[in-house]
Amino acid sequence: MNGRVIVLDEIQGRKAAALISEGRLEELLIDPEDDTPLPGAIYRAVADRPMKGMGGMFVKLPQGSGFLRQTDGLAPGQRIVVQVTGPAEEGKALPVTTRLLFKGRLAIVTPEAPGLNISRRIRDEGLRAELQALADAAMEGSAHGLILRSAAEEAEAEEIADEVAELRQMADAVTADLDGGPELLVEGASAHDTAWRDWEAADEVVTEGFKRLGVLEMIDDLLSARVDLPGGGHMMIEPTRALVAVDVNTGPDGSPAASLKVNIAAARDLPRQLRLRGLGGQVVVDFAPIPKRDRAILDQVLKAAFKSEGETNLPGWTGLGLYELVRKRDRLALAGLMKTGMAK
Repeated sequence: MNGRVIVLDEIQGRKAAALISEGRLEELLIDPEDDTPLPGAIYRAVADRPMKGMGGMFVKLPQGSGFLRQTDGLAPGQRIVVQVTGPAEEGKALPVTTRLLFKGRLAIVTPEAPGLNISRRIRDEGLRAELQALADAAMEGSAHGLILRSAAEEAEAEEIADEVAELRQMADAVTADLDGGPELLVEGASAHDTAWRDWEAADEVVTEGFKRLGVLEMIDDLLSARVDLPGGGHMMIEPTRALVAVDVNTGPDGSPAASLKVNIAAARDLPRQLRLRGLGGQVVVDFAPIPKRDRAILDQVLKAAFKSEGETNLPGWTGLGLYELVRKRDRLALAGLMKTGMAK
């Protein structure tokens, strides 16, 4: 399978989307159960109990509680508009924020965050000037901010203006809707909607192709802890309640450079594996033993590998020779979504 292919299908009656590049699975989204809020959903909430020791406040949502990492200017009983930032861990409140984002394929409107910005990936200075003028006109008189995304580079001016106007109108209506109790105001984007909105253009878009294109087998591989690596080595990725443990092994290769080679291969594939498996939080990696002088090489590989992975912090090596990193939980764990343990 050559090129980039977006596959839209269903798994266990829920929408799912996969991005395959040169035969390798690069992205996977599966909608949760119907009653589980999707990231990006916007609610009218009611401030409940401040938790000063945790630096935040619980808020009342229609289906339970959310946790907002903010207390300044808020009082119990106050109505606020919040957005879901990620999945809730089992037994914990849903993470929410008051920093709302109204996202489209071409633009993002940012209430209470003024400023007009254009994606840095758009490098043509003439086009940037045209887009700046378009943004100025589209947001005239608004206190909201605007970001024009990289997809705007290939879009017509009228299409961009229409989307910005729609997002601006939605932002105005939602941020002013403070009357009443907890209520869902804007639904989060489904797997299909997110693929259309956030994934870069593909050579082909396929519907109902998970079985035919081997996506189900790729998902089954992700449900296994073992990840085979080039040269016969492998790593084991095993989530626990406290952290994600990763163990890298050289396999049958007994050459002097075996450990460094398998560690580099593991480091390059680790971001993709964590993303596809929906794993985040604290990650501890037990790399195959290497001399301390080779750690600098691995540091550079890891920094390059995680550069485009969003909110990831790389604290580095511990005194016991383990490697620690922290990755934002931005989606539900795949193992939890596939409760039957089989991708069918």
